[in-house]
Amino acid sequence: MNTTEKKLSPADVIFRAYDIRGIVDKTLTEDIVYDIGRAIGSEALDKDIKTIVTAKDGRISSPVLSKVLIDGILATGTHVLDIGTVPTPVLYFVAHHHQCHSGVMLTGSHNPANYNGLKIVLAGETLSGDRIQGLKKRINSHNLYDNKAGKLTEKNIFTNEYIGFITDDVRIARPMKIVIDAGNGVASKIAPILFRTLGCEVIELFCEIDGTFPNHEPDPSKPENLTDLIAAVKGHQADAGFAFDGDGDRLGVIDSCGNIIWPDRQMMLFSKYILAKNPESEIIYDVKCSRNLPAQIIRNGGTPIIWKTGHSLMKAKLKQTGAIFAGEMSGHLFFNDRWFGFDDGLYSAVRLIEILSEDTRDSAMVFADFPDSPNTPELSINLEEGENFAFMQQLFASKNLPTDGRITDIDGLRIDFTDGFGLIRASNTTPSLVIRFEGETQEVLTRIQDQFRLLILEIKPEISLPF
Repeated sequence: MNTTEKKLSPADVIFRAYDIRGIVDKTLTEDIVYDIGRAIGSEALDKDIKTIVTAKDGRISSPVLSKVLIDGILATGTHVLDIGTVPTPVLYFVAHHHQCHSGVMLTGSHNPANYNGLKIVLAGETLSGDRIQGLKKRINSHNLYDNKAGKLTEKNIFTNEYIGFITDDVRIARPMKIVIDAGNGVASKIAPILFRTLGCEVIELFCEIDGTFPNHEPDPSKPENLTDLIAAVKGHQADAGFAFDGDGDRLGVIDSCGNIIWPDRQMMLFSKYILAKNPESEIIYDVKCSRNLPAQIIRNGGTPIIWKTGHSLMKAKLKQTGAIFAGEMSGHLFFNDRWFGFDDGLYSAVRLIEILSEDTRDSAMVFADFPDSPNTPELSINLEEGENFAFMQQLFASKNLPTDGRITDIDGLRIDFTDGFGLIRASNTTPSLVIRFEGETQEVLTRIQDQFRLLILEIKPEISLPF
């Protein structure tokens, strides 16, 4: 192992809390990705991991970056099983079922086309926090193995196996018509096949892989990216509409009337059905979710656990607690009852259509059973790199924080009042602040927004607010 100090270190900004992500050819270059591959391979060898599964999304930069990533891993002597261009959940599935429990997905996820990144699992653990920083330290100190090259095996046959496992698990009780908006992401090919195999009638929107994302960004958490899906659901009188992000691990849902069903309300429905068969189980939700969600979990006999936002942090908490189900407002949903505890937008959509098919009512009526207080979607304030974390430090130091609410500070500042909540937190994937509000009435919602507006402008008076 070579441990000499390396003069050029990769940009700190790409090593984030949940994964590695950056702008291609600026902060994320071929040389850096090669070094990251060597760091991952070295880390694997230290843990006696012999083989790593790799895959990539459909971005323009992914073929080249995938090659240098694989070259870097192989240079350490670690073997690679490359499964080609598939959604992230397929990578997780293959890593789980083929016993290596380790994989690297090259993907920019829901970010714009000029981004790319890596999601990393080693020995069943999704790397985050200190483990991500550990890769950076390896590179900076050149603490990397130089061994006889590992063996590369390329197999593009696992999609059918993945579909087979899902169709063996799920049954659709009656014919369902759905619209799929894959956003030109990597789920474009597999999603229509999966639902047709289950017997659904499928209307396709943007189901051609195109790494330039010509129709809209592949991010179902933004309402503007759901406009075409809403129109198609209404126009085709479909039972539901599903939107997937760039790598297929997140889900957006539209009901039969064209309403956006945000993930916290999806979780209310999922929790009801999961707890009916797994009473007294724990269910995890992130700090951005509605205050109505924990009440619904308790009502259905479960124990709610609030936790930090982030797919890798959620998976770690799921593993720690043994919770039966978890989810977050971004659309990552984790089924640990009949599935394998990783975030999977495709499987989540299938489980939802299974539930809806068992009810004779339309999906809008099904979701009407669950409370929907006046609220905002996730709102963002874009800042310069690092400013979001500095802002949060100043916010916590403020002497003007409301005293009439319960503060949760595990991830940003969430204040729960008797009639609503407000949240502001630093994003761990982009240099921005993430904000969300909810109130029992529109008047309450406005009051809470006004309180947070004063807090924000006290620290940064020149800031442009999205509310």
